[in-house]
Amino acid sequence: MSNLSKDTKLTLYRGMLYIRTVEERIAELYPEQEIRCPVHLCIGQEAAEVGSGMALERSDYAFSGHRSHGHYLAKGGDLKSMMAEIYGKSTGCAGGKGGSMHLIDLDAGFMGAVPIVGSTIPIGVGTAFGSRLKGEDRVTMIYFGDGATETGVFHESLNFAALHKLSVVFLCENNLYSVYSPMNVRQPAGRTIADLAAAHGIENHAADGNDVETVYSLSKAAVDTARRGTGPVFLEFSTYRWREHCGPDFDNHVGYRSEEEFKEWQKKDPLTRYRELLIAEGTATENELAALAAELLVEVNAAVQFAQSSEFPAPVGAEQRVYAS
Repeated sequence: MSNLSKDTKLTLYRGMLYIRTVEERIAELYPEQEIRCPVHLCIGQEAAEVGSGMALERSDYAFSGHRSHGHYLAKGGDLKSMMAEIYGKSTGCAGGKGGSMHLIDLDAGFMGAVPIVGSTIPIGVGTAFGSRLKGEDRVTMIYFGDGATETGVFHESLNFAALHKLSVVFLCENNLYSVYSPMNVRQPAGRTIADLAAAHGIENHAADGNDVETVYSLSKAAVDTARRGTGPVFLEFSTYRWREHCGPDFDNHVGYRSEEEFKEWQKKDPLTRYRELLIAEGTATENELAALAAELLVEVNAAVQFAQSSEFPAPVGAEQRVYAS
């Protein structure tokens, strides 16, 4: 049994169940064809997102890439605004112009998501540099996948952050695949992603990304280190996406991964794993967690209703909120 408080444990579980409920609802609704943007679902990766998001203060910054729903929600992003954005409505967080891959909630410190792989890494480093110049007590957390570590700007950003000892936490969710390409056709054997950070002189840690308490503890320590201004920290969390790269379905039939591999990772489901632990140690009962699930479904359905009933953006405002004023 860990030394985390009951409230912290239940908050971690609630965060994971919240994201899972949202993502599964999107998967159910997508075939209706009212959601016209691509969606990259994070089902199976909730522990890496919630554990790290809880380690941040609301005043801290976070950036993400194309698979950003979980990061947005874990940082406190508004669900109604997110759902409306996915539906392309004017009440969406980007005015209905960006869709799933362009989420933003400045009030929550979620500074944005961009679909181009690796592109928010230098933007996040620039934000951290700006915080340093302004003397702000903020940490910037930058989320990306294993594919982003193969971009040139990844290395440039790590080098710059290390050189200037910026208050950055680089967080890689290694789900083993870049679209349909496994690690062994993209990166050499015997080298981990965390090793890349070590080569830049950055403190780094690699751990089980499906263990929410481990993620939270390592992320909290990384955020504390970064906040002291002694330099960035790099975290690599191993996890696995259940659904297809882009879309609501399962794609094991394509052949890039086996059904056996998928089932092995399903056994490591972060939500089921933590639920069983909480019940076994007496932190919560089955009835309490079932009541929580029902409560969250009501909240998610209310957000869906808000999105569906909102108006589409008027053509007259198409040029607004495209560039910074």
